[in-house]
Amino acid sequence: MHTVLILSRHARDYHRLVDAAHLPDLGITSTADPADAASHAADVDLAFGEPSLLRQVLPVMTALRWAQATWAGVEPLLDPSLRRDYILTNARGVFGGLMSEYVFAYLLAHERRLLERYSSQRDGRWDATHPGTLRGKLIGLLGVGTIGAALARTAKHFGMRVKGYTRESEGCPDVDAYYHGNQLAPFAANLDYLVSVMPATSSTHHIIDADFLRALPPRAVFINPGRGGVVDEQALAAALQEGGLAGAVLDVFQQEPLPRDHVFWRTPNLLITSHTAALSVPEDIAPVFIDNYRRLLRGEPLQHRVDFERGY
Repeated sequence: MHTVLILSRHARDYHRLVDAAHLPDLGITSTADPADAASHAADVDLAFGEPSLLRQVLPVMTALRWAQATWAGVEPLLDPSLRRDYILTNARGVFGGLMSEYVFAYLLAHERRLLERYSSQRDGRWDATHPGTLRGKLIGLLGVGTIGAALARTAKHFGMRVKGYTRESEGCPDVDAYYHGNQLAPFAANLDYLVSVMPATSSTHHIIDADFLRALPPRAVFINPGRGGVVDEQALAAALQEGGLAGAVLDVFQQEPLPRDHVFWRTPNLLITSHTAALSVPEDIAPVFIDNYRRLLRGEPLQHRVDFERGY
């Protein structure tokens, strides 16, 4: 018999969805309050929830065997001071569609000059400026996991060319050219768009720095729906202020909420979307836990296991 602690702001929805799956030999306890969870956390061997909340009760979950995160990013649980004597899995394969909607909404808005058109409309001015097109444009993907692969597939739908920068993998057929290691400068060369969906690790911290930004052409637009820590924020603000980039769309930041006095609020050609690019929807995430639980019962390897050393 197993007992899962569901700890999430959407605990009621997750409880309903997991209960409806009629999983054998599973008891369910759920709450949105870490203090409430801590009172009976010692009795559970499984956990399912948001990493920021699970972190608060991890020390008292002494019987924990496996934790399923509702996020793709699990940084709150990767602190070296925290225990690692359990299996950690994250949510993958469910965010590609939402991320594609987000990224290509802004790519299309840029090419079709939507903000400029609206400004002209408000001024009562006929604006017959020719729009651009995504067809033939070059997009660079920092990270080509399941989300990056979905972006590459969508890019091909629009007739774009695709570069991919990865640690070592080259498994996505929609990427035209792969780059690794110290090949950041040739990866950045000639890009029209740069999208970062890399995990936050020690090796990716501030990978987008002043040198990298200088390697991009001034026409490039940068979109980051991935992790805030991959960007040197001061360097990015300077590049935008000095005309080194055509624009940027940022959904994630090193500190969230973004402080009111942060330079980004005053940076030109920058759009801020407040970490809303691809939200965890219980109806999408619950099946990940349900599938992994069935794998656990069958003695099979769990899907989307996180390597604590690599950070993803």
